[in-house]
Amino acid sequence: MTLSTLSTAPPLAKSLILFIGDGMGQAHRFAGQLLAAGRDGRLAMDRLPVLGHMGTMCVDPTTFVTDSAAAATAIATGFKTKNGCVSIDANGERRPTILEMAKASGRSVGLISTCQITDATPAAFAAHVPLRAAQSTIARQYIEEAQVDVILGGGAVHWYPRGQRLPAALTRDARWRGVGQEGDLVVRAAELGYDVVMTEQELSANLVQRTSAEANRPLLGLFAGEEFFVQTEEGLGAGYDPPVSLADLTSAAIDVLSRNPEGFFLMVEESAIDRMAHRNNAALTLKGVLELDRAVQVGLAYASRQPDTAVIVTADHECGGLAVAGSLDQPYPYEPGGGLLDTLLAGEDGPFPVADSDYGFVLGWATTGHTSSPVPITAIGPGTENLSGVIENTDLFHAMAHALSLTGSPAGKRRS
Repeated sequence: MTLSTLSTAPPLAKSLILFIGDGMGQAHRFAGQLLAAGRDGRLAMDRLPVLGHMGTMCVDPTTFVTDSAAAATAIATGFKTKNGCVSIDANGERRPTILEMAKASGRSVGLISTCQITDATPAAFAAHVPLRAAQSTIARQYIEEAQVDVILGGGAVHWYPRGQRLPAALTRDARWRGVGQEGDLVVRAAELGYDVVMTEQELSANLVQRTSAEANRPLLGLFAGEEFFVQTEEGLGAGYDPPVSLADLTSAAIDVLSRNPEGFFLMVEESAIDRMAHRNNAALTLKGVLELDRAVQVGLAYASRQPDTAVIVTADHECGGLAVAGSLDQPYPYEPGGGLLDTLLAGEDGPFPVADSDYGFVLGWATTGHTSSPVPITAIGPGTENLSGVIENTDLFHAMAHALSLTGSPAGKRRS
């Protein structure tokens, strides 16, 4: 798919919200449905009229299974690349991103993640580095080059110089120290005009205090030293108690970005799905799916009031090789297997209840890593009709660019 092969209907989307469930395959979505909505219900992300299946393979010389950096680069730029590269193609060339192009068109732009806001997925939309680990460089590029208007997430350690204690406002992580190599980027952000918040209360107060004259001030929110969750082996302290819910962050970002009459582009990532799937922690993987779905509901509510808004929900890749099976106490009556012994041998997690029923289900894992399985993509709004059927992740870039009528490259100027 290219811009020239897409629908010739006039692009009508003033704004676009892209939700990415990191590591979320079809089974993750279906398991979330069973837990929250039952056999006959649907998650908000699965009630959208456009449905497609998206390929995720990369062009790394050692594997075709993508990491988040290569996958997000394909989505953000329309170019496949090697694992670890952030919006740099396989030949080492910087490629303009959908966020940068939206910014150049006069729209406001935003990034949200429950992981480090400088981690691979958000980074690919607003930074260009050969190695995803360069998180302080990514942070600097956000504020000086891409000029991202709203930045909300974790990873405060990458914004402070190495050895500097984090602010007391980050109560859970105040004893942590910075690991950055680009100076004090929080001070730099303030110098560039950003409002800086670090708690839910500060975020709420900032939104209330914005006057019409101050409506478009950029906003940086750092709510955790690293991720919003604790990623350890299951039963050894893993947890997910976000300092601010993804739904509330999405609402805040829309509040700020939508004040621009030219529209906006917003990328929202739920990272816990992937991180907990890497640990084969089914309960917290499902919590991540449902956290994302609540954020999707916020986006859809806005789109219902502003029908010139496109909403897209997908993943960068699948993680865990997840499968959904019947509960361990409900073996199949007409086929061998399916009982307690098979469940234990398969290393399955559960049982989990199916909402509004007496059924249960278990989740089985094939791996602790990523897979090459295609991922579902659902969408609603102008321009999203091009996402139906079987597509590649690079096609998503072209569909978004078409929906927003973006055909040029960003100017790439720096803040001064």
